[in-house]
Amino acid sequence: MFESSSWKHLRIPFSFFLLPIFFFALALTPNHNGERILLVLVALHLFLYPSSNGYNSYFDKDEKSIGGLRNPPRVSKGLYFLSLVFFAISIAMGWVINFQFATMLLVYGLVSMAYSHPWIRLKKYPYTSWFIAGLFQGAFTFCMAYAGLSDFGWEVFLKPHVLLPGMLTSVMLWGSYPLTQVYQHEEDSKRGDITLSLKLGIQGTFVFSAVWFLLTGVLFSWFFLDRNQDQALWGFLMAMLPVVLYFMVWFYFAKKDPEKYVNYDWVMWMNRISGLALNIFFIWYFLENTQILQVL
Repeated sequence: MFESSSWKHLRIPFSFFLLPIFFFALALTPNHNGERILLVLVALHLFLYPSSNGYNSYFDKDEKSIGGLRNPPRVSKGLYFLSLVFFAISIAMGWVINFQFATMLLVYGLVSMAYSHPWIRLKKYPYTSWFIAGLFQGAFTFCMAYAGLSDFGWEVFLKPHVLLPGMLTSVMLWGSYPLTQVYQHEEDSKRGDITLSLKLGIQGTFVFSAVWFLLTGVLFSWFFLDRNQDQALWGFLMAMLPVVLYFMVWFYFAKKDPEKYVNYDWVMWMNRISGLALNIFFIWYFLENTQILQVL
């Protein structure tokens, strides 16, 4: 029932690129517990995100490259059911922590389903889909992870010390999100999906992302300085340096020859560089902020 093609569409390795948000939440959570850390990590990155990937792939039926798959295989009904099984497992794992965390996983999953489901298909609406995707993959996920890691409930969404760093992650994603769509204009327009990148155009997408990347740097700098964490500020800026340099080189070549340089490979290398740099930084920040190494 579950063909190999269905497993490919889950794109489990792609969850690596969302790991920085988990480590950021882990760095700030006050109640560390080994079992909860493992449950939240696995529920989010091995089941919830892959479930979302598979479910949206089933309804998108992409024929050209998508994030994490250069040549996506044809989808089958088995992919639909496999994505729901993964979704159910993530909720069950969340319930082991507490009922409220399980409902957060449920809400995230339902919103992600609305992204591609034909009844709603948020993907058709450029600014709405951009805002909701960035909000839920960023701030909502941060607060959800914080709640699960600390065995808290929905009240964390009303706590400024949780919501503020969560919103910083959304600002970062609002900058990078249009870039993930920049090479899919032809296929999106065929389906009638007017993505934000398609609406902005190739050059407009790069300029839009550059503004949000600048805002990200300013806001994260303020966050670390406000906490008197100068070392963390410099660490963050160093992590962002290869990302910004790659972005500038890519933008330069994209303006010269968009057909040659605006493609799957350039987007995936942007993801790899930013994912690796930010994961390294936020793992270090977790170790530094919690002083775990000193305790050991």
